[in-house]
Amino acid sequence: MKRWVMCRPVGLHRISWRATCSALTNVDAVADGLAWLVGDDEAVTLDRSTSYHGPDIVLIEANMKKKKAALLSLARLGEANLQRLEDELDQRVDEQHVLHFRLDMNRFIDGEMTLAQTASTGQIKGQAKIEVYPGQSAREQVRLCLQEAAELARTMA
Repeated sequence: MKRWVMCRPVGLHRISWRATCSALTNVDAVADGLAWLVGDDEAVTLDRSTSYHGPDIVLIEANMKKKKAALLSLARLGEANLQRLEDELDQRVDEQHVLHFRLDMNRFIDGEMTLAQTASTGQIKGQAKIEVYPGQSAREQVRLCLQEAAELARTMA
């Protein structure tokens, strides 16, 4: 009797985006951009509060737990950014198989997807939880996920 092994596509458990906006930030533009990234207006939450020093701040978060939509969200980074993430895997993946990255908020508001060069203010934090099962190489699964997202990005361009 032959056994057929079904190959599962590489995927994400989830993807999340977080931004901290000051009173000077165009909060609506960031929230709309994050809604576009995850493909769902309802997935975006805003938490308005006051900072320790007094000015208003808004914490914006967008989460996507649907695997196909999460992969599409990752693909929206674009091929060049995905390649950079793949090149920098050792610095960007933690022991829980979460890929960490940041977008430059000012460029994001202008409609550009640009990975931030250094840690500073005005960034959108992204985290993608990669599926890794026993017996699989975590590094290889992350690489395959990024390659699958890059292929999807090519078809969207």
